[in-house]
Amino acid sequence: MPYEDTLVRIAALKADHPQNIALQSFDPAYFATLNADGQSRLMKCLNSGIENPDSEMGCYACQPGDYDKFRPFFAKVLARYHKVPEDARHTNDWTLEGVDGLPANGVLDIAELGLPALSMRVRVGRNLADFPLPGSMTRDDRTALERRMMAAFDQLIADPDYGGAYHSLTPGNPNAISEDEYQALVDAHIMFKDMGADSYLTAAGIAADWPHGRGCYVSEDRGFIIWVGEEDHLRIMCMERGTVLNRVFDRLKVALGVVSGIDGLDFAMSDQYGVVTSCPTNLGTGMRASLHIALPKLTADGTDKRAKDIARPLGLSVRGVGGEHTPIGADGTVDISPSARFCITEAEIITALYKGIALLKAEEDRSGA
Repeated sequence: MPYEDTLVRIAALKADHPQNIALQSFDPAYFATLNADGQSRLMKCLNSGIENPDSEMGCYACQPGDYDKFRPFFAKVLARYHKVPEDARHTNDWTLEGVDGLPANGVLDIAELGLPALSMRVRVGRNLADFPLPGSMTRDDRTALERRMMAAFDQLIADPDYGGAYHSLTPGNPNAISEDEYQALVDAHIMFKDMGADSYLTAAGIAADWPHGRGCYVSEDRGFIIWVGEEDHLRIMCMERGTVLNRVFDRLKVALGVVSGIDGLDFAMSDQYGVVTSCPTNLGTGMRASLHIALPKLTADGTDKRAKDIARPLGLSVRGVGGEHTPIGADGTVDISPSARFCITEAEIITALYKGIALLKAEEDRSGA
């Protein structure tokens, strides 16, 4: 029987790793109903969690249609992680009007909370509908997708609202940059790091063929960036230092319309689940809205533990300023973002960030050192 040894291994790992959502959601009886191709595809989705059983999620989609094709499996995964019913249906909506917690004037201005200008960022993951997802891409797929995106970037570069340049890591690409130039972009938190060091992405096939098909577009003002070839085909982000969250939110919305309006850039979507992303944690909106805020009192012990304890009930995630698993800033600066991505609208995410920051600042003001 194909996969007999793997099924035995999954059963053993399932017993030993109750936190691994993919393993806990795997049903051998459902797996047995799939044909050979379906079994092969589903096992590929699970490989990261099998090879890294300490994962919390433990799976990645590998084709744009995987969430719908393997709905009996992914519905359980999504329900466990996102705390939603198994038949949950996602709705995308960028309209702020009428969102609970939105100020009367519709402006999400953190200056009204007594905060100075802060680093603000809103990003989304997107995948092109007519390519495999990164976990199943060949080297040719990766470079073909990059070539298609370079044609799109030519249009952005010619637009005075964007300008800028595309920086490729692909050997022989006409826009290829040197190792020193790449490291400078990484150090400036503009470009992503070599994914080969990530065992989860490596086991999922997402890190394969590095650095072919990887690069980033950076606008002239460095406030609009598109990563090519990371965990998703595209990570599209807007950032600025300021106080009005609407500015980065609205700029991203407009920019997404520009990008998706370019010929050949249809984004992968699911009628049931919204925006299709490689990792189920990002499914739905694919959005992360964040800002960096100094919380010197809540981090007086040199850790973000107290901040996390307060933020978690507010639906907020706390990270180091360099991203997940990085240290907090010397002045107590942390990265704050709403945790939800699925069964929440884009407008609700940006408003949740504003509401959460208001409550977190109040706790900081009340806190003793």
